[in-house]
Amino acid sequence: MNTVTAADVTLDAHRARLPRQIPYIIANEGCERFSFYGMRNILTPFLVTTLLLYAPEAERAGIAKDVFHTFVLGVYFFPLLGGWLADRFFGKYSTILWLSLVYVAGHACLAAFEDNRTGFYTGLFLIALGSGGIKPLVSSFVGDQFDQSNKHRAKPVFDAFYWIINFGSFFASLLMPIFLREHGGAVAFGIPGLLMLIATVVFWSGRRKYVHVPPQRQADPDSFLRVVRTALLAQSPGESRPGLVVAGIGVALAVVALCAMGSLGIVASLCLALVLLLAFGGGGAWMQLERARRSHPAEAVEGVRAVLRVLIVFALVTPFWSLFDQKASTWILQADAMTKPEWFQSAQMQALNPLLVMILIPFNNLVLYPVLRRFGIEPTALRRMGFGIAFSGLAWIAAACIQLALDGGSAVSITWQVLPYALLTFGEVLVSATGLEFAYSQAPHAMKGVIMAFWSLSVTVGNLWVLLVNAGVRNEAVTAHIGATGLSETAFLMFFFAAFALVVALVFALYAKRYPMQDFYRTEPSLA
Repeated sequence: MNTVTAADVTLDAHRARLPRQIPYIIANEGCERFSFYGMRNILTPFLVTTLLLYAPEAERAGIAKDVFHTFVLGVYFFPLLGGWLADRFFGKYSTILWLSLVYVAGHACLAAFEDNRTGFYTGLFLIALGSGGIKPLVSSFVGDQFDQSNKHRAKPVFDAFYWIINFGSFFASLLMPIFLREHGGAVAFGIPGLLMLIATVVFWSGRRKYVHVPPQRQADPDSFLRVVRTALLAQSPGESRPGLVVAGIGVALAVVALCAMGSLGIVASLCLALVLLLAFGGGGAWMQLERARRSHPAEAVEGVRAVLRVLIVFALVTPFWSLFDQKASTWILQADAMTKPEWFQSAQMQALNPLLVMILIPFNNLVLYPVLRRFGIEPTALRRMGFGIAFSGLAWIAAACIQLALDGGSAVSITWQVLPYALLTFGEVLVSATGLEFAYSQAPHAMKGVIMAFWSLSVTVGNLWVLLVNAGVRNEAVTAHIGATGLSETAFLMFFFAAFALVVALVFALYAKRYPMQDFYRTEPSLA
């Protein structure tokens, strides 16, 4: 009788091959990211110079920022819909394929309606729906291709996945501003649409090779929402329900947020209402979660507890996204005021971000992390994410110092923006590339698509903070307070967001010390 030793198991694990379907997903992601960043990174300058010419010149930059962040907010809001459709009805593959076609239609609208606001905004909506709907699914679809035998290969694949995102983003950021200047919006938005069509065809081509995890079509009596509802409503004689009171407060605040549509806009109000429901509802459920054990198995209750812990991590990451996404709005507008060669477009500075990502990912894996381990410092996922948030704050301090020089009348070269871009990109690699793997590994099996959607929702919340702050500074009292500081509004907001990130980085570090890591990779072997 042969005995299987631990060494044999370890050897088999190291021999486990890379799933052969991964190249199709990686190639699809590269083309899709070219299409997305190609249109996103020229959106603000296109709005200011073309679509918003009806508005007074002094107001165009502010309107463009609102449109841009509302669009990004929508992109990262629709993952909730995509994750729900995939988990309950169609599965990840079919949902990705059909929403990709919606995505292509959105690009077509941008190219066809470059001078028509209704048609153009319809295209932005379709892109937000398509891009957002597939966003949580592609990364979790990558995770589905692995099991316990080859999960050690998942981290380099997730890194490669993030590397190809930035490969596509680099060339899109470098080339699309030139096409916009030389050929106009129809061509500049049409090329990303063509790349998205290619991405869809590539993804479809690998259909016979993928591991397909079927959706959970039957209503699960122990689902996340059912366990939460039981926890909130359960009551025995002599028990009060403080958690239900907390959830009720969340409902009341959500109604108030919906009533603020006139000042915040429909999308921002809906997102704020959802955030309030999640925050107060989740907090209330946590307070009474043990009561759910009377009606649900321990595994289901602990699964909900794991999800709630993850949502706290996601909530603490939101300030990072509020800083990161403003590089395509606030930083482009800052670059417009800086000295640069005539041939160089401000939006082309966006190419520096993906270029640095492609350098930093292998540098971190091959140099930085091994060096840290030699000194006895393990760069865990949560440590990397916490430091990433802090570096984003440092980046915005650097950007604010540049703004102070501009406000003082100094001529500042655009090359100075390299410093904040470098700091922000280092933070991005630590947060975003790590977050994809962290979100998948911490998600219970029945919640893969939805929890990846919650990861994307953290980006929505980050852009929501930007919209709320921009709405706040329109208040005369707030404007007067900013004026009393002696800073311009732009410089004040830059320092404000930097402080926001640094404070949250400290809170994140304190929470990370007590977070219990989970391992929710599949245990059954792959079929492909």
